[in-house]
Amino acid sequence: MKNQYNQPIGEPICDWTTRKKPTKRKMEGRYCYLECLTPEKHVEDLYAVYGPESAVENWTYLPLEKFEDQATFAAYLESASQSKDPLHYAIIDKTTEKALGTLALMRINQEQGTMEVGFVIYSDQLKKTRIATEAQYLAASYAMDELGYRRYEWKCDALNEPSKKAALRLGFVFEGVFRQALVYKGRNRDTAWFSIIDSEWPEVKRKLESWLDPENFTEDGKQKKSLRMF
Repeated sequence: MKNQYNQPIGEPICDWTTRKKPTKRKMEGRYCYLECLTPEKHVEDLYAVYGPESAVENWTYLPLEKFEDQATFAAYLESASQSKDPLHYAIIDKTTEKALGTLALMRINQEQGTMEVGFVIYSDQLKKTRIATEAQYLAASYAMDELGYRRYEWKCDALNEPSKKAALRLGFVFEGVFRQALVYKGRNRDTAWFSIIDSEWPEVKRKLESWLDPENFTEDGKQKKSLRMF
């Protein structure tokens, strides 16, 4: 498309309005639900995820270090629960009603319709499970379907191979690397950027829902088809 000066320009967006901010609402799925952090409710469960028993290697690419005492963690959780951006959620296993990890909706730009999922911190029990995938599905669906955002982002250290693989598996598109984007933990971070845009979301959503369908799993919980097969 070109303007009157024969210059290429972007496609027009008709009737665009500022999007609403995400709220502390519950997001419920088949295997889990997301609810905003409540220190008195989640401190015990999440201390097992964030505390001294967590593996040291889990924290290499995170902006935090694991917490060595529960009082310090409780203070962090209280602060995080009051934040509006990032807006932190606990991931709750519907079978056990235990919090197994957290994620956050962040860098929320209502005017442009963009937001990022971050602070993805999982217990070892949660990693590579249906609940982990469904938690990401619920957050993305809330952003794209309910709130009508145009762009949903995932960012990570460019050296964090597990995070990059997770983003691609979930349907995010790799966009490139911002070199020397951050200094954290006394070292450089090149940041890998991924996104899902609104035109891509319906197909990404279909694949995630197909993979999460109970018919895709054996009685002992093993997948019949991988997500990439849908």
